Amino acid sequence: MYLEHFGLKEPPFSLTPDTGFFYGSRSHQEALNVLLVALRTGEGVLKVIGEVGTGKTLLCRKLLSRLKGEFVTAYIPNPHLMSDEDLHHALARELGMEIENGLSVHRILQRITERLIRIATRGHRVVLCIDEAQTLGERSLEAIRLLSNLETEKRKLLQIVLFAQPELDRQLGGSELRQLRQRISFSYRLLPLDASSSRAYLEHRLAVSGYRGAPLISPLAHFLLHLVSAGVPRMLNILGHKALLRAFGRGERSLGWGHVLCALRDTESCFASAKFRFYRLLCWGLGMVLVAELTFFVLVKFGGIA
Repeated sequence: MYLEHFGLKEPPFSLTPDTGFFYGSRSHQEALNVLLVALRTGEGVLKVIGEVGTGKTLLCRKLLSRLKGEFVTAYIPNPHLMSDEDLHHALARELGMEIENGLSVHRILQRITERLIRIATRGHRVVLCIDEAQTLGERSLEAIRLLSNLETEKRKLLQIVLFAQPELDRQLGGSELRQLRQRISFSYRLLPLDASSSRAYLEHRLAVSGYRGAPLISPLAHFLLHLVSAGVPRMLNILGHKALLRAFGRGERSLGWGHVLCALRDTESCFASAKFRFYRLLCWGLGMVLVAELTFFVLVKFGGIA
């Protein structure tokens, strides 16, 4: 690989959600702060929405690492096709419980409640984080509502954070799930990185990976990486990795715009959308030129400009 060539200790653009690479952009840091404050004040159900690749899983892992020692945490990373019974079993396992086969959902929920009460009497709070929550079915989402009802006279026994793509909002918009929707006390939407944050994000990952030399990515390459990725962290990682491979293959020690274009051509998921954004930008530019020309013509024709 290119690690020794660029003086790196580890790959800077890996897609694994390593909290050591967490970059606190304005949107991601605000989301983390909102979650921490809301959980510490005892809110029941929280929701974080973000498009594919915007860093929801990494934010979830960062939240879990910040809660260690302060909360008892449970994490369900992929609830795809989980029934309400599966969800209860998964939560029970995360709480260190052994559930016998054949127990009814009601009995499992009763056992979970007893466990939560014991944890609460020791002075701890329990947080359940569910990633990819948009894959949950209606019955599983209803099970989450019922879990959010578990409480003492003073506080919630279980706080829940849902990390999901925008499809979850469409699910919650239906009348069948209006009770769960009403229980979501805080909601935050992750935004893509702007141009300056994209540059800082790439440089941050390089620094965490051990890079200590002169700027590795040229200003034009930074601009192109942001433009073609639309500021989506996952796409920045994919394109950055491929551009480094291209530069390494040619024996070059910095990234220029040519390396980024080569990476773009090799990334189907990004190439089509990048072409669309380029044509939209081109049409916008041509439109501005036409407006300027028309304005000048009108002023000359009717305004008496010589």
